[in-house]
Amino acid sequence: VQLQASGGGLVQPGGSLRVSCVVSGFGLDALTIGWFRQAPGKEREGISCIGNSGGTTFYSDSVKGRFTISRDFAKNAASLEMNSLKPEDTATYFCATLGDCWGPSSFRAPLDWGQGTEVTVSS
Repeated sequence: VQLQASGGGLVQPGGSLRVSCVVSGFGLDALTIGWFRQAPGKEREGISCIGNSGGTTFYSDSVKGRFTISRDFAKNAASLEMNSLKPEDTATYFCATLGDCWGPSSFRAPLDWGQGTEVTVSS
């Protein structure tokens, strides 16, 4: 499985941005996709995931209510719509495959990683 994240950039506080994760080598309907982020000098944080069946989703408290994860089977891609962005959302965002999407523990053992995309929230 190969994953490639894209869509990062510079956005002002309060703005929106959409990052996407294109999957190749495997059908998205058989995969659970997770989004992580890592800010400079900080630990990696699992922020959202979407399950392979039924569309089960999870959001960390830091992004709940502002971010929305979705899947596009035609594009074999998962996306993260990020609204009401804050400076503290500045980080490199990565997508990965997970074993499940039940909660925070689901992010402990990611299976396959993609390259990250940088998001900067600044005025």
